[in-house]
Amino acid sequence: MASHKSAEQQINPNWSVFAPAFVAILQAAEKEGVNQQRLLRDAGLQRDQLTILDRRFPVASYFKLYQLAAEASENPDIGLSVGRIMYIKGLNLQLYTCSLCKSFRDYLNLIPSTLKMRGDIGEMTAHREGNLVELRWEPLLQNSGLKRYCSDEVLSASAAIINSLCILPVPVVKANFTYPQPQDTSQLEAIFGRSISYNQPYSSLFFDSVALDYQILKQDYQHGPDLNKPFSELFEDDQIGDEFLANLKSYMMHRLPKGEVSIDNLASQMNISRRTLQRRLSDRDTNFLHVLQEVRSRMALRYLSDDRLGITEIAFLLGYADQGSFSSAFKSWQGMSPRDFRRQR
Repeated sequence: MASHKSAEQQINPNWSVFAPAFVAILQAAEKEGVNQQRLLRDAGLQRDQLTILDRRFPVASYFKLYQLAAEASENPDIGLSVGRIMYIKGLNLQLYTCSLCKSFRDYLNLIPSTLKMRGDIGEMTAHREGNLVELRWEPLLQNSGLKRYCSDEVLSASAAIINSLCILPVPVVKANFTYPQPQDTSQLEAIFGRSISYNQPYSSLFFDSVALDYQILKQDYQHGPDLNKPFSELFEDDQIGDEFLANLKSYMMHRLPKGEVSIDNLASQMNISRRTLQRRLSDRDTNFLHVLQEVRSRMALRYLSDDRLGITEIAFLLGYADQGSFSSAFKSWQGMSPRDFRRQR
C-alpha cells in the first residue's frame, strides 16, 4: 500500500470532507472486527467531532482514516462496504432529490451536484457512448492505493442508488476501473456484474441508454405536521389564483438543485422570452428575485422540518453554492440561523 506521506503530498490543504463519510469508514471497519476507538486515536480524530453532519474535516484526515481502516481490517474491498453504507445514509436526500426529477435522465444531470455532499473527493460526469450511458468518476487524488478505496465507494454507492431510482431496474451493464485486477474479484462482481475491465483510463459505470427515459419513483414524505403535503401541493394556492405564477414556482422548485435558476434559464424552460417573463411578473407587482426568494423560503421551512436532512443538504436542494450562503439568506428571512430555527421548534 502507498504510504501516508506519499498520499498526503498530493492533497490540497483546502480540500475537505463531511463527517458522514468518516462515520461510514468507521462502521465498515467495525464490521470487519476493527476497534473504532483505536482507529479514531490513530487518525487523530474524536468521536464527538463526527456527530455534527455538516462539519468538514481536511481530506488528508479522510484518506488517513481510510488507509488505517484498510490496513487494520486487511480488506482491500473496504471501499465497497463504505459505499453501501453511504448509499443507506444518503437515502433521505435521494428521496427528496427524486421528488424533483421526472426521469433517470433528469437525475443524471443532478449527480455531479449530489456528489458534493461527500466533500472534495472527485467529480462525476455523464457521457453518451453509443447505446450506453457512461457515468465517469475522476478522483481528485491520483495516488493509486487510496484511489481504489474512493472509486469503489463512489461507484458502488452510485450503482445501488441508480438501480433503486426508477420504476424499472437500471442494472450496471459493465464497469471499468483504473486499478489493476485484484486477486479476488468476487465482491466487485457481486455488485457490478462480471463484465468488468481493469487498468482503464477512467473508473466508470455503464447503463443501457434506454433507461434514460425511465420514470423516477415518486415518494413524498408524510412525517410530521410540516411534511404532510407533497411537494406538488406546496404552491397549490397559487395554482388556483394564478396558473402562470404557480408554473414558474414549480419550474424553480425542480431546477434549484441543478443551480439553474437564472431568469434566462427559466424563461427558456417556459418557452417565453426573458422580456415576456419580466413583463408578466411586473404586471403582478413582483419580480424574479422576489419569487425565487419566496420559493426558497417556503421550501427551506419544509426541509428544516425534517431533522434527517443536514443544513448542507438543504443548501444543496435550494440551489445554494454552500451552507454559508444559505444560512445568510435564511437569517435575512427569519431573523435567525437555520440551526437556531430548528432548535426552537
